Amino acid sequence: MAAAFLVIGSIAALLAVALGAFGAHALKRKLSADMLAIFQTGVQYQMIHAIAILLIGGWWKQFGALALFSYAGWFFLAGILLFSGSLYALSLSGVRKLGAITPLGGLCFLAGWFCLVLAGLSIG
Repeated sequence: MAAAFLVIGSIAALLAVALGAFGAHALKRKLSADMLAIFQTGVQYQMIHAIAILLIGGWWKQFGALALFSYAGWFFLAGILLFSGSLYALSLSGVRKLGAITPLGGLCFLAGWFCLVLAGLSIG
């Protein structure tokens, strides 16, 4: 599972860099300032949580196969898909109702961080 999280985190980070560049260059003149800011928020949260997934892969190797690491990694991936994905879709389509999905992704991020708190307490 460590290798899977290293691959998933790397792909998520790669996509965050690509999407950030796409937003800064290709979308700068096509989206309003508000929509571009929404898109960039998605990129920012995606990169932060891609790095967290990478760390989980490393911690898995160091501390062993704690189920809490696995839960955290999958919650972070779900958060990226729901939170960042909904922000990308909202900013590109202008359909504001897509923003209703964003809090579900935020809850996934929170659940992932809570799992890491518990993992830290269990290994400390």
